[in-house]
Order: sequence, then structure tokens, then C-alpha cells
Amino acid sequence: MKYIVVIGDGMADFALPELGGKTPLMAARKPNIDRIAREGFCGQVVTVPSGYLPGSDVACMSLFGYDPEKHYTGRAPIEAFGMGIAMDEGDVAFRCNLVCLDVRGPKVFMGDYSAGHITTEEARVLIEDFGNAVGGGEFRFYPGVAYRHLMIWKGGSADMATTPPHDILDREVIDHMPAGSGSRRIIKLMSDSQIFLNGHRVNRDRIGLGARPANSIWLWGQGKKPFFPPFREKYGPDGAVAAAVDLVKGIGALAGFETPLVPGATGYLDTDYAAKAAKGLELLERRDIVYVHIEAPDEASHEGSLHEKIKAIEQIDEKVVGYLLERIGGDVRLMIATDHATPLSMRTHYACPVPFAVFQKGQRLGPGGAYDEQCGGRIFTGEQMVAFFLKELHS
Repeated sequence: MKYIVVIGDGMADFALPELGGKTPLMAARKPNIDRIAREGFCGQVVTVPSGYLPGSDVACMSLFGYDPEKHYTGRAPIEAFGMGIAMDEGDVAFRCNLVCLDVRGPKVFMGDYSAGHITTEEARVLIEDFGNAVGGGEFRFYPGVAYRHLMIWKGGSADMATTPPHDILDREVIDHMPAGSGSRRIIKLMSDSQIFLNGHRVNRDRIGLGARPANSIWLWGQGKKPFFPPFREKYGPDGAVAAAVDLVKGIGALAGFETPLVPGATGYLDTDYAAKAAKGLELLERRDIVYVHIEAPDEASHEGSLHEKIKAIEQIDEKVVGYLLERIGGDVRLMIATDHATPLSMRTHYACPVPFAVFQKGQRLGPGGAYDEQCGGRIFTGEQMVAFFLKELHS
């Protein structure tokens, strides 16, 4: 038996008046996902344990079958593994966003958590130049994809509170600065970046083109080196991940999965959906289980774009799920899942049970239903869901 998991990041939402009381999942045209839910098994999964923030780190860890209460140390160290960065025991990794801060009179606001979705090429120049100016000793900077980067603090402190920048859009940053042991050092780095980046040629060019400048780094999601038991030892199959974002690739790497580059995968709305699906099938030829992750619905939600969110769901249905359904046989089991809700009205993540559906040609795994926020059915933990998905069921 082979297995494919398709994760549409942040697909779940709230009912919206402009959709006549439906959610984007209910309103989107998704015949392939509907078929999976109708002919397969529908359930709900709690991806964010009580007491944890509803980040994609915690939620995706659950979808991979790892209990965050046992294995979570922070978001950034997971991404470090996804980027191939070796951490020592005393290191602390921080997620390093390039952001755009807006100065409005005497106040400073989080204008854009992604610096206008800066390109990977532009961002690499900024992060490398800033790292060369201030790093090389205890602070080391590593460029990633688009606005998402990493900083390692050698021998640093993880005992502080930090805030994801996408949680404070259009809010004053002064109330959300790092606090706790070592926070003064981190705040100084962020302040130094504002001075350095303000006149950088990349930002001058962006402003000249009418784009938002990346005028600050924002450090958050800190943590020390994590450890996951290999997926193969925990569940049996060996696996791979088709994803663009380092967070998901990092979870895969920690699980012992293959995490190849997917050409055309951007982690944004312009990602190549078909390339993700094709890479998933290619990986399935030599692996037992493959996770295909698509970030686009989550990005649309953070931007507050209903049109783009529905479009992303429909693209996942047609170009990923539909592509896979045409090409797999009865020896492949398929699951569609989402990691958490990202309500358009909030523009950030929200913890609640989210739907999943499991399908296998020629098998009745039931009970089926509708793949949306009201699917009902049994509620699983992440570990229970993965164990159920991998269980040999017979009609």
C-alpha cells in the first residue's frame, strides 16, 4: 500500500455573510475533494493541543503524526532542519522575517509581515548583506525563501516571548516586542536592521517601483534543537515531502523524510500546483508515503483576499487532487487535510478541529460526508489520524 497526504494550508475558515453564510470551503467548486469526502471517510482532527498557539509548526507537526506536547521546541529550529542548517545543543534558532514597518506619526505599525512579498532573490541580498555587517560571531543569518529567513544565536537564550508578525498586522509593534531573558539583544538586532536596511539599494529600487520596502527584520519563533523519532520507526512507512516552505520540509527532515526541491513551488499564490502533484507521484515511486503541502490558501487568508482563497482551494482541487485521482489505483490511499483555520476576518490562525477525508478506490472506508468545517464525525488527535490513515481497512 502507498499513501499520499495533500495539505491545503489554512483552508478552514468562518462562515461569511458575502458567501450567504458559507465558508470558502463550502463555496469553492471542488468536485474532486467532494468525491473523496463523499465516497471515503470524513472526520475531524485537533491539530493544536490546548495551551499551544495555532501556528503551522504545531498544526503540521500533528498532521505528520507527532504530538507537539512531546516534541515541540519552537518553530525556527524546525525550519533550520528544513534548510539543512546544523544546530549545536547550545544554539537557539529564530525565524527572521523581512517585514515592512509603517511609521504613522510617533507610532510604528506592522504594515506587512512579508515586505510586500519580496522576491527570494532580493531578500537573499538583504539578509546576506545584513549578516555580513552584524553577524559572523554569535549571530548568524541564513537566507531562505521570499520573506522567510533564519537566524542562529550561538549560546543564546530561548526563554523569551515573541510574536509572529502576521498576528499583528496594522497594529503597533511596541506592544509586541520580544520580552524575557536575552530580549534586549534581540530588540537591538531588530533596531540595527532598520538603520541598515533603510537606505539599501534593494529597498531604493523597490520604492522606485512602487513596492513596499523590507525595512526591518522581525525575530520570533525561537527554540533549541528538536528531536523526532523517525516516522518509519513510529509508523512503518518511509516517506517524502513535496513542499516549498522550510517549516514543512523541516518537519519532514526531522521525521527522516526525503525533502527535495520542487521547481516552481514558491510558498505563495503563484506556486506551480501541477508541479507539486507531479513531484508527489514521482516521489511515491520510491517512497511509501508522500506529503504534498500547498501554502496558498493560508497566504490568501493573511492578505484578507476571499477571491484568492477560493481560487487557491479550487486550484488544489483541480491541479493537485484531480491530477492524483486520475493517476492512482486501488493500491494508493489518499488523504486531504488542512492544518488549522485561517479566518479571513482575522487574517491569522485560529485553533479548532479541522476536517480531513480519506479515500481509496474500490474500498468503502466510510462514513463519508462533506469536506468542510461542518463535516462532523469522529474527532481524532494527529497521532490517531495518521494511525487510522495507515491502517489496513477492508470493505
